[in-house]
Amino acid sequence: MRDSIDTILDAVTAGGRLRAGDAVRLLESNRLAAIGRAAHAVSLRLHPEPWRTYNIDRNINYTNVCTAVCDFCAFYRPPKHAEGYVLDRGVLLAKIGEMVALGGDQILLQGGLHPTLPLEWYEDLLRDIKHHYPDVNVHGFSPPEIHHFTKVSKRPLVEVLERLARAGLGSLPGGGGEILVDRVRLAMTRGKVLTDDWLEVHRQWHLLGGRSTATMMFGHIETIAERVEHLQRIRDLQDETGGFTAFICWSFQPENTQMAEIPAAGPFEYLKTQAVARLVLDNVPNIQSSWVTQGREIGQLALLYGANDMGSLMIEENVVSAAGTVHHLTLEQMRSAIAELGWIPRRRNVFYELFEDPVPAAAATAPSLPVLQTAP
Repeated sequence: MRDSIDTILDAVTAGGRLRAGDAVRLLESNRLAAIGRAAHAVSLRLHPEPWRTYNIDRNINYTNVCTAVCDFCAFYRPPKHAEGYVLDRGVLLAKIGEMVALGGDQILLQGGLHPTLPLEWYEDLLRDIKHHYPDVNVHGFSPPEIHHFTKVSKRPLVEVLERLARAGLGSLPGGGGEILVDRVRLAMTRGKVLTDDWLEVHRQWHLLGGRSTATMMFGHIETIAERVEHLQRIRDLQDETGGFTAFICWSFQPENTQMAEIPAAGPFEYLKTQAVARLVLDNVPNIQSSWVTQGREIGQLALLYGANDMGSLMIEENVVSAAGTVHHLTLEQMRSAIAELGWIPRRRNVFYELFEDPVPAAAATAPSLPVLQTAP
């Protein structure tokens, strides 16, 4: 006997737009297989091509000093803390060189909200990177960082974005999104951008012609309705600007944080949330799997629950691993995860443009994550 969940899923797989109340009902249900089938059907409609994609990049955290206090973060250090750092410029450039040698074409450049670094410091950093590595895309500076730059420099948001773009910023990540509901943000963060300003950073970047990604960290103090509200805010902005290339969600990793008493959401909740995200975000072209928090097998299974991309090989990652979650993949393991499901693995850049060149031999056997980390 068919029930209301089937009716909702039939409507959305037929091309209807998923309403907030129906999205809540899906997340509250335990019909994982049915929701997954619907998300997979939508993914196949959007991506009928015989491949699934991945990219090779490196996360570089230029500083861990941060004026914000986030209960969920195990990475940051307050100003003047003995473990705080600003990465030496030579070390940072060496990290990029190591990444390029492994076939990477992009760095994810993010850090804490440093209280004293001026806007000119970030411009000089970008110019140095582009001088030494002109073909490397800088996917850099989350909306909380950009918003922080406007406060430190006392410059308008659009001016800050224009200056960073001229200096070499290529695209914006969706970091610091967590849950885009102010009740949640105020309850677990102090001194960090709120929802409307987070969205405004992306809006203005899109209006300047830029592209960015959107994220969600779920499974902590948010309600199911607030999880859906987050997805709606992303969908509404995408309706307006069309500037998001992809969406990535992951479950909160509580270890070593001030919220360690909250049990981590498991694979069931992760797969269901990603599948519902695919159904809600009918205007966002790509959904990335989160193998970094879930591991290879669940990351692979996510390709059958709405994702069309395995995300990054992630040669280095510091924030999630600081919370105690460390999964490692070689490039061959990444590619085989795709091939085992019958798709051709294809390398792409942040704009989802495919590479035609073969994978560099050095990248084929190099482990991901901390193997190439250089001490700050």
